[in-house]
Amino acid sequence: MTAAAAPTMPDPLPLFPLQTVLFPGGLLPLKVFEARYLDLISHCLRAREPFGVACIIRGNEAGSASEGMRIEAVGVLAHLEEVDAEQAGILKVSCTGGSRFRLLQVPVQRPDGLWVGTAKAVPDDDVVEPEPVFAATVQALKEAADALAVQGVRAIGQPYRWADAGWVANRWSELLPVSLVAKQRLMELEDPVARLRLVDEFLRNRRVHQG
Repeated sequence: MTAAAAPTMPDPLPLFPLQTVLFPGGLLPLKVFEARYLDLISHCLRAREPFGVACIIRGNEAGSASEGMRIEAVGVLAHLEEVDAEQAGILKVSCTGGSRFRLLQVPVQRPDGLWVGTAKAVPDDDVVEPEPVFAATVQALKEAADALAVQGVRAIGQPYRWADAGWVANRWSELLPVSLVAKQRLMELEDPVARLRLVDEFLRNRRVHQG
């Protein structure tokens, strides 16, 4: 079984730069209060369109004055799942990571402060079953998911896809205590087996499991 074709990108693609790396299938909670992002969420709800999340490389995105900010060229579409009005002027938003995208040019900032860019979709991972050598890494993720569920922590999105190497690699990449740069490079890898292999090596080196 292979993944579906990459989706068509909104053009221009509205961007939400963050100091985090969103992975396909990942969970992204947001508290939105700036006018530009309140407008963005309203637009995405009406149009039933995603927005792009890209990791900040340099600078700070806070406020409308963000001159000198740079973001990664590869990001992930964020699809709205739940939007609640926590209080006046503040939205509590839950998103799920979709397909990856690659920016084709340096993004520009509109007069209202929102960043936009032209992007093309990066093909989704082929769905490949993890090889037996990765069995311990898959099992360790199952145990981590169970432990988080017992604690009431929603850190791993469902449905669980233990037979999908890319999905397993993505979930571990979110949990690993590595730098944003390392997470970004893992997310960008277009070979899901290679991504899982790197995760597996990290876990073995840290003796997270003895597989």
